[in-house]
Amino acid sequence: MTKPNWTSRALDWIERVGNKLPDPAMIFLISLFIVWALSALLADVSFSAIDPRTGEAVVVNNMLSGANLADFLSRMVTIFTSFAPLGVVLVAMLGVGVAEHSGFINAGLKRMLDATPKSLLTPSIILVAIVSHTATDAGYVLVIPLAGVIFYAMGRHPLAGIAAAFAGVSGGFSANFIPSGIDPLLQSFTQSAAQIIDPAIQINPLNNWFFTSASSILIILLGWYLTDKVIEPRLNNTPVDGDPAEIPKFEELGDKERKALRIASLVMLAGIGLLVAALWPEDSPLRSPQGEITSFSAPVMRSIVPLIFLLFVLPGVVFGFVAGTFKTSKDPVNAMSKSMGSMSYYVVMAFFCSLFIDAFAKSNLGALLAIEGAEVLRSLALPSMVTIVGLVFLTAFVNLFVGSASAKWALLGPIFVPMLMQLNISPDLTQAAYRLGDSGSNIITPLMPYFPLVVVYCQRYVKGTGIGTLLAMMLPFSICILVAWTAFLLLYWAAGIPLGLQSSYVYPAP
Repeated sequence: MTKPNWTSRALDWIERVGNKLPDPAMIFLISLFIVWALSALLADVSFSAIDPRTGEAVVVNNMLSGANLADFLSRMVTIFTSFAPLGVVLVAMLGVGVAEHSGFINAGLKRMLDATPKSLLTPSIILVAIVSHTATDAGYVLVIPLAGVIFYAMGRHPLAGIAAAFAGVSGGFSANFIPSGIDPLLQSFTQSAAQIIDPAIQINPLNNWFFTSASSILIILLGWYLTDKVIEPRLNNTPVDGDPAEIPKFEELGDKERKALRIASLVMLAGIGLLVAALWPEDSPLRSPQGEITSFSAPVMRSIVPLIFLLFVLPGVVFGFVAGTFKTSKDPVNAMSKSMGSMSYYVVMAFFCSLFIDAFAKSNLGALLAIEGAEVLRSLALPSMVTIVGLVFLTAFVNLFVGSASAKWALLGPIFVPMLMQLNISPDLTQAAYRLGDSGSNIITPLMPYFPLVVVYCQRYVKGTGIGTLLAMMLPFSICILVAWTAFLLLYWAAGIPLGLQSSYVYPAP
């Protein structure tokens, strides 16, 4: 037996310690109490940090005051029901549940596996995970669980597939070949911040597109190496002991299943064709008022989850009745019920998570943390390249507590964009540095709303999976992504390759 190296021993220690942490739901509850206590202690403290959103000094709100407690109790139900990830996960899983329990997904995966060389499975999964960013949170509810299924069917460890997909979906969040709604969203904050110094400046929404496209190759190569050479060899000592009823069985497709798969696939393609036809006209009601498809204001971008539901439930129902796995109209409903049963733990976790995130935002502790950290970095007056690296790692640190990419940039952008413009660094470069810092630590913070969901996916195969198991799997990805991606940005900058459309590295632009 090979003696484990120091990396394996370190990850084993992280796993053991991490698995001794309280349940994720309890972590959110404890965090909620901590936020309440800190807000009460800091409410009377005067801070000099200026909130760029209001132009006034940051004030911590006492969440234990009578008025705030009364408000919290009166809104508790709506805080939970309006928690965005909850709706995304449950609605998508209703459609996916029908497709899964009818046998449509399993049949489709069998066909996919026949065409995918085993040696290219990992990079293929990471590539799909990166492209899934275009459909907002679709990667969390589709790509990550399916990666586990595919790896298991290929005779590989399913947790390695989940880790690879999680790294692509979340760790490589700002890497993508295809523009998505996050591009114009961040650009809007960058432009507003830049106009503090230069009221006439205009930032292109795709000002980082070339860099994010090139970064996709880096993330795929990193993820491929780490999954196959570091993570999976370590996981080979972890037995798959999940409930056999919950683990998909892959048997040879029969004639009836082949026929059902062909018909169901045609139904799915027809649905995609109808969507493309509906989007084609420039005045399509699914486009934004400006005629854009990828803008967050476009109805199609706000309809991603309902579209996922339809594009899975329709072919799933067709497959079920043609293949004979569905006999009556009650069967699709039973399939949805089964999929919801497996999500019961996530619903409990989401309840406490939503309460914590709401209290953390309303207390202003997140804003204080981000602004004070930015002010410390600014006061150091470091050289340009060192400051860019500092921005990356400051963002990664703040991301452990404030998950939303746009919320963090709303706080950090008005500080760093004008500051670096005065050092002749363009808003385009500052935004690129922020984006990679925002991505790298997503996969190692249990406070990220989808982190416990990934734990649930892992428990399907390995019952004893806890926070520590997932942290130990994802920590090598996080460290390597942050270090290698930062080095890549510096080299990219040194080579003078354009960051994106109408972008520059210096301000004012030549």
